[in-house]
Amino acid sequence: MKDKIKIPGVFFSWKRALGITKVKQRIAKETGIPTTQSGLEKKIGNAILKAIFRRQ
Repeated sequence: MKDKIKIPGVFFSWKRALGITKVKQRIAKETGIPTTQSGLEKKIGNAILKAIFRRQ
């Protein structure tokens, strides 16, 4: 069994180290399309609700 020593507040993200996070944030900002699952679900849900409850 692998024991991991965890130090509170100290972590390493290989995605951040490679710059993937920054690229994803830039794409999301420029296109207006979220790159996270929760963000995408929220955007789709809001669009559906607007379509249903749109006043004419």
